[in-house]
Amino acid sequence: MNQVTKQNVLLAALALGLWQWPSAVDAAAPDNPAVNFTDPVVATGKGFEIKRSQLDDAFVNYSAGMAANGGGIREEQRDAIRVKLLDHIIITKILTQKATADDKAATRKLVDDDIADARKSAPSPEAFEAQVKASGMTLDQVRARACEEQLARRVLERETTNGITISDDDAKKFYDENPSKFEMPEEVRVSHILISTLEPADPLSPGVPPRPLPAEKKSEKEKLARAIKARADKGEDFARLVKQYSDDPGSKDKGGEYTFPRHQMVPEFEAAAFSLKTNQISDIVETQYGYHIIKGLERFPAKHDSFAESKAKIKAYLVEKDAEKTLPAYLDKLKADAGVKVLDSQLAKPGPAAAR
Repeated sequence: MNQVTKQNVLLAALALGLWQWPSAVDAAAPDNPAVNFTDPVVATGKGFEIKRSQLDDAFVNYSAGMAANGGGIREEQRDAIRVKLLDHIIITKILTQKATADDKAATRKLVDDDIADARKSAPSPEAFEAQVKASGMTLDQVRARACEEQLARRVLERETTNGITISDDDAKKFYDENPSKFEMPEEVRVSHILISTLEPADPLSPGVPPRPLPAEKKSEKEKLARAIKARADKGEDFARLVKQYSDDPGSKDKGGEYTFPRHQMVPEFEAAAFSLKTNQISDIVETQYGYHIIKGLERFPAKHDSFAESKAKIKAYLVEKDAEKTLPAYLDKLKADAGVKVLDSQLAKPGPAAAR
């Protein structure tokens, strides 16, 4: 099922890209008489309070995330965004209070696994540590913030979908009315070795694309790629060559493997991959990322997923669509039951120019 995928509508209530950086207030020594600031409470609820510094830090981080993705915040949007961020923090606080011990254990494992994957994907241990440092947090703080966000999402999904059931008849009706959503295009499974022709990414500038290598160094990379290609042609274990030489962190620890349909990869890589027979090794393929040596592993013809194959995914999709309808009322009740009070009048309701 290629177009009916799990909807993130529920999670969108908490998916503002929020990372609550440690605030300057927290970093300052509380007993330092030279520090002169006020940090008023801007909102309260049962079991929690939110200070101005938390909201300020959330706004700074949200702004940085927008800038890193090529966006920006207009002046007339600032107040509305701050209102939404405060609402996000409030909902997160309430939801995490509803978490069970099982929720917390599962969330800790999820976050630890994500951190382990990020560590593996980094070019080096030093690069990973630099990325963490660039965030302004320690690794423990990154873990704690991520756990809070993911825990809130887990509880939100459970609470809003609890009690919603989808019958087989309803699922079959959706399947029959949306045949195009169950068309699976032709795919290939390949393994590849990437010899990068880009400068190493700067972990302190995550939004800046890496630069191409100088011509002399690029020529050396091409020689290396051709030497590896010759070894693969002679029958050396391809997975071992991947592990030893590939510069693709996304596939290196998976034997260099990717499975994909057309129009997902850069054109040069796609054309070569779809031209290969099983166990055939390509010529050197150059893309914007460098030199690739690709081995064909398997080809999957286009097909139409059966209802039996699709039923579970359809039901999950329809459950989320039903839950979406009740989400605004659920969040309002959540805040009412928690006795939420916004103490700053400027944050009590959205401004005239809501963020889009």
